[in-house]
Amino acid sequence: MKFTRTIFEDAWLIGLEPREDHRGFFARTFCVREYEAKGLETAFPQHSLSHSRERGTVRGMHFQKPPHGEVKVVTCLRGAIFDVIIDLRPNSPHFARWQGFELTETNRRQIYIPSGFAHGFQTLSQDVDVHYLISAYYEPQASSGFRYDDPAFAITWPLPVSMISERDLSWPPFANSGLS
Repeated sequence: MKFTRTIFEDAWLIGLEPREDHRGFFARTFCVREYEAKGLETAFPQHSLSHSRERGTVRGMHFQKPPHGEVKVVTCLRGAIFDVIIDLRPNSPHFARWQGFELTETNRRQIYIPSGFAHGFQTLSQDVDVHYLISAYYEPQASSGFRYDDPAFAITWPLPVSMISERDLSWPPFANSGLS
């Protein structure tokens, strides 16, 4: 696996290193030893899958409040997404900044998202499947988020939004969150 730094400390873009032959390829998608060597989380008791039917669908920007923060490793198994993370760590030099990554079934990249980040994505194709490794169990009372179009972040989404949940439209503005 090839680990590439993002603009954020502790967030990594992970590329696979496939070994190919006439049958196709084989590649590791997770290795405790390699994650430990980078000081990354290795325990992921929850694995989740989302499916989005329409191109332009937005899911996010989600996070769990402390002490239920979670590390995520996100992979696009089918289709393509524009994946976005926002640094919500108050002492970070990149506080309230975002960065986006294209994850697709063909580039097979993953994003390692540390605790203290909001996460969301927009589908770039129809029928998208996204897989998550998650380091903490879902705690409904700790679930939170910000709107995809919050002016505090000014995320540049690649497509017009075609679909979004009522819940994701109801998140409070960052300016009123007590984090800003």
